[in-house]
Amino acid sequence: MNKALAALLDLLDLEQIEEDIFRGVSRSAIVPRVFGGQVAAQALVAAGRTVPGDRLPHSLHAYFLRLGDPGAPIVYTVDRIRDGRSFTTRRVVAVQHGQPIFHLSASFQTYEEGLEHQAPMPPAPDPETLPTAAQMLPRYADHFLDSGVVDRMLEARAAVDLRYVDAPPYGSVGEPREPRSQVWFRTNGKLDGAIDAPLLHVCLATYVSDMTLLDSVLLAHGRGGWATGDVVGASLDHAMWFHRPFRADEWLLYDQESPSASGGRGLGQARIYTQDGRLAISVIQEGVVRVPR
Repeated sequence: MNKALAALLDLLDLEQIEEDIFRGVSRSAIVPRVFGGQVAAQALVAAGRTVPGDRLPHSLHAYFLRLGDPGAPIVYTVDRIRDGRSFTTRRVVAVQHGQPIFHLSASFQTYEEGLEHQAPMPPAPDPETLPTAAQMLPRYADHFLDSGVVDRMLEARAAVDLRYVDAPPYGSVGEPREPRSQVWFRTNGKLDGAIDAPLLHVCLATYVSDMTLLDSVLLAHGRGGWATGDVVGASLDHAMWFHRPFRADEWLLYDQESPSASGGRGLGQARIYTQDGRLAISVIQEGVVRVPR
């Protein structure tokens, strides 16, 4: 396990300051605000700490209300909405400087057998044949706003091995493409014996899910995103459904597309598959996508 992954695990290991109240800190981000995937993952950790260990998340629905301050702690308050025979529901509010910045509802379920079918996994190359971030990002240094973007992106993503199947948005500026993007990802190290497993694997996938989901919106218009300065954006809401068991330290294919962009907003939807073809997670997110004036 590398130091960056160990630091991310520490980030998700929230401090309990009172019953159903937890406190988290932030790590350095690419932009001067709290990374949305971090808040979502920490909120899910807080919810999971109040749920019996035999119940894992099967869905979450969240809203990003305000930009987070990376220099201040975040307090997570959990409301125990319902504890049923099979399902448990929790609501979490994340607060900074006396104001809510994030709201999450999550539902947990005990495992049970049921009907089985899934959408097939789309074609994708072997992740081991694709360039790492350290190999890919320097190729696009001339596209970025400043010379420090590459280093900031590598630092912010050092805990995750994330590999693009095709060029990312900042690699094809001015060249509109089909609004679809694929990335493979896994943690940079194994998680055997890590705290909160298997909940931790779900929380880590939640963390990563906010990194690239709106890429397909940008690809449709040949925009490079924040890194090139031709778009200003932020996550608005985020929903995930966890269908089947998976491990975040094994390769996962994030197959993403955008069905619509309008009104200064863009919609991304995605499916996450295990390397052997099992559909593990479905994701939908809407975000602000504005062209600077």
